[in-house]
Amino acid sequence: MFNKKIEIMRTKRIVFFTLMVLAISSFNSPVRTIKGVVTDAQDGSTLPGVSVVLKNTTKGSTTDINGEYEIDVPEVGGVLAFSFIGYTTKEVKVAANDVINVQLEVDVQELSEIVVTGYGSRVKRALSGRASGVEMEKSRKASSYDMAAPSPSYSRGYIQQEPNTQHNTEGYDAINENIFLEVVKNPLSTFSIDVDAASYSNMRRFLNNGQKPPKDAVRIEEMVNYFNYDYKQPVGEHPFAIHTEISTAPWNEQHKLVHIGLQGKEIATDELPPSNLVFLIDVSGSMSSSNKLPLLKSAFKLLTEELREEDKVSIVVYAGAAGMVLPPTSGTDKKAIFAAFDKLQAGGSTAGGAGIKLAYRTAMENFVERGNNRVIIATDGDFNVGESSNAAMERLIEEKREHGVFLTVLGFGMGNYKDSKMEILADKGNGNYAYIDNILEAKKVLVNEFGGTLFTIAKDVKLQIEFNPAKVKAYRLIGYENRKLQNEDFNNDKKDAGELGSGHSVTALYEIIPVGVESAFIPVDELKYQSTKIDKTAYRTAELMTVKFRYKQPDGAKSKLIVHPVTDQMTSLSKTSDNFRWSAAVASFGMLLRDSEFKGSTTIDNVLSLAQGAKGADAEGYRIEFINLVKSSRLMASN
Repeated sequence: MFNKKIEIMRTKRIVFFTLMVLAISSFNSPVRTIKGVVTDAQDGSTLPGVSVVLKNTTKGSTTDINGEYEIDVPEVGGVLAFSFIGYTTKEVKVAANDVINVQLEVDVQELSEIVVTGYGSRVKRALSGRASGVEMEKSRKASSYDMAAPSPSYSRGYIQQEPNTQHNTEGYDAINENIFLEVVKNPLSTFSIDVDAASYSNMRRFLNNGQKPPKDAVRIEEMVNYFNYDYKQPVGEHPFAIHTEISTAPWNEQHKLVHIGLQGKEIATDELPPSNLVFLIDVSGSMSSSNKLPLLKSAFKLLTEELREEDKVSIVVYAGAAGMVLPPTSGTDKKAIFAAFDKLQAGGSTAGGAGIKLAYRTAMENFVERGNNRVIIATDGDFNVGESSNAAMERLIEEKREHGVFLTVLGFGMGNYKDSKMEILADKGNGNYAYIDNILEAKKVLVNEFGGTLFTIAKDVKLQIEFNPAKVKAYRLIGYENRKLQNEDFNNDKKDAGELGSGHSVTALYEIIPVGVESAFIPVDELKYQSTKIDKTAYRTAELMTVKFRYKQPDGAKSKLIVHPVTDQMTSLSKTSDNFRWSAAVASFGMLLRDSEFKGSTTIDNVLSLAQGAKGADAEGYRIEFINLVKSSRLMASN
């Protein structure tokens, strides 16, 4: 017995040392870096967000916005697996070449397995009982990661195997699409600008999950304004330039499309005023998912990297209660700010009202005269404890904006996402609203568009268009349904409207029916007891419309007026600018997603053709990403 025990101990030692040697050998084994580009085999376009995995390991990477990847592999051997939603997974043996470029083929069968059920979805089982290979939302962070620890932008939850389905409590306000209005009865169209882009990235999240977004999640003006446009910078006394263009509406050749672009003056970062920022972070239990709090931390670290010595940061959190985890700290003390983020953990209920109160109190106590005083709230919007009604929080936020503290809202996550509540808070807080679905979106909002997101150059920005009844029979504003104002509001300086940040642009589109064109969209009978007389000068002028624009300085109380007549210089669609055709393509896609009654003859193929011809320079790759989203939508629509 004794000898047997000694033998067992000896065997255990041998096994232990063998494992140690193998571990050390594996740890010290030479590696090399493989790089490459992943493209669509059909048209050669690059594919961002493709998963690249070294088989039989936990090591992986994803392609960046340009379709490029980089991954470390053993010096000898190995197989790389490339997978992406809607495409057939491809495996490639690693040979002597350090560059491996891959083309992925579309997998129509995979997308046919997706079944949309309300806001959620489920995956059909194959006959073998194994779920089809529909991947979760792609992680688009362009760096290597260990798959044992999911990337912050890697989402779980919408696509599930039968018979389980996910309970969905996402909230969206209903959108009643703008209709055509006759000019003789409604000559004025008045609305507040909107530079929010949350609807686009939220829509992208749904499509990347193999789902179509809910109709009311699609706000066309936010889709159009997600993109940068090549507008010239303003000159003269006003910090704005107005650009207009007119051509045929791509979806209805009898109608015209009017493109109105506003470009805000871009202020260099070193010339921006000092910032007093309060990060208000939701750490409740609903934020525990990897695409919520972990992604949130990464996003705020990107923003922190942009801060200067004269900037101050405070961090307030809320769950069951609210508290401060970082007192006002200089933007140069990044180590302390990062350490505060690293300590955050999710748990508890959601005392949103208490958190907002503490955040605003902190901002007021550290107020910087003529500076950028702002609360940045990051949440999934699930306020459910304390002062949680929209009305109560709106009143608080409206009060503080009058004291010069503005609000930026950043949305995260899915399943219980409260889009409607967060949009309202941002609107009332003289701020903006973005949805962060991955780390590249965080970079876009908080780094690439740093000035526009955080530094307001004008507030209460309104537009009023007067149409010439001698030339325009009827018009409709595309999108902006929740931004419309009464005509009397235009000259009322007490009426709140949208804000524009440094370097931001705003684009609005009108579809118009020219005089002489018969249309079923104008079913109203002629009036019996009165008639409208058109001034003779309306027939003699070449003006199609007049754009009037009002704005206030960030700390001003009296608005300034800009008037911009628009003449009827019709240009063929093929001769229009990339700006015009791109905005038309995005609006067309939005109408298809909403199944709009005004979509006319447009199809996914029409959208693709228009967008591909207007991609332009696309330095950040946002436009090619849109094109790839449209392609994915086409595949889903065909099955």
